[in-house]
Amino acid sequence: MKKQYIIPIFVPHLGCPNDCIFCNQKSISGQKNNITKEEAQKIIDDYLKSINEEDSQIEIAFFGGSFTAIEPEKQEELLQVAYEYVKTGQVESIRVSTRPDCINKEILKRLKKYRVKTIELGVQSSNEYILKRAGRGHTFQEVKKASKMIRWNGFKLGHQMMVGLPESTRIDEINTAKALAKLKPKMVRIYPVLVIKNTKLEKEYEEGKYQPLSVVQAVEECKEIVRIFADKKIDVIRIGLQNTEEISNPENKDSQVIAGPYHPAFRQLVESGMWYDSIVSKIKKLNVKVKEVEVRVNPIDCNNVIGHKKENVIKLKDTYNVDLLLKQDENIKPGKSKIEIIKVYEN
Repeated sequence: MKKQYIIPIFVPHLGCPNDCIFCNQKSISGQKNNITKEEAQKIIDDYLKSINEEDSQIEIAFFGGSFTAIEPEKQEELLQVAYEYVKTGQVESIRVSTRPDCINKEILKRLKKYRVKTIELGVQSSNEYILKRAGRGHTFQEVKKASKMIRWNGFKLGHQMMVGLPESTRIDEINTAKALAKLKPKMVRIYPVLVIKNTKLEKEYEEGKYQPLSVVQAVEECKEIVRIFADKKIDVIRIGLQNTEEISNPENKDSQVIAGPYHPAFRQLVESGMWYDSIVSKIKKLNVKVKEVEVRVNPIDCNNVIGHKKENVIKLKDTYNVDLLLKQDENIKPGKSKIEIIKVYEN
């Protein structure tokens, strides 16, 4: 199987008609100026130098500033740069990130012309009040309409949702995941809300009007959401913002994060937490007092079964007095496991 690579090109606030309460794209992306075609070409060339093209599946992705809200001339300019690499076979496809209210027939025709393959929509919530409270400037009805148009026109559909928006509850976020699953995206991204410098949310946080989720709360909510998408075989391609100099521990001087559930291995916390829940559930179904258990999994799952800094091993011992032995087995499918009792406590 070819290794997948994404060449990210950020277009912060180009064309974005709203200042969402949580958003400062220039801080999130680390890019302060709007992108030129020359800069885009340099970014692509620099990435390609470090990638073995023969064993790779490469995609150029325009992230950040509601790509299809940019003036058409600028869209064409950037798409033309990317398309040249598609035509030469150096890159397989192009991906764009945009808003649900910036999709129409003319826009989709333009994207198809340049062989854009994937369109990701920033949805954030299915709750109309939460969308308005966050300053999104679009409705969930527009999400549904745009999603259908994207799929019907042969593009791969992606969704992005957020956890911990102002006044949003766990039920709101579960309902959002269920509503998105009905729209049949191929992939989703889940972003717990972080309080970023120079945003409206920072002001609300400082005034005591907004309380971000803790890491533990965010992990628990994301676990439920991931299960919903997994049940529908929808690929969760990211959980949490990517760790960068700007998106890092709030204690770091260069960090743009003020508060919120930041963790450098947030996805691992979620996935290892799901493994812990699964193992505990299976142990509880056994009609014995387990002392030592062997868990066999595919090698790809080993780190998550053990947990971040061996958290699962330690927690099993502290909570249930169970020793966990991990065995790798390439014959087991990723995400699956086999459990065998090694020792039990005597009555």
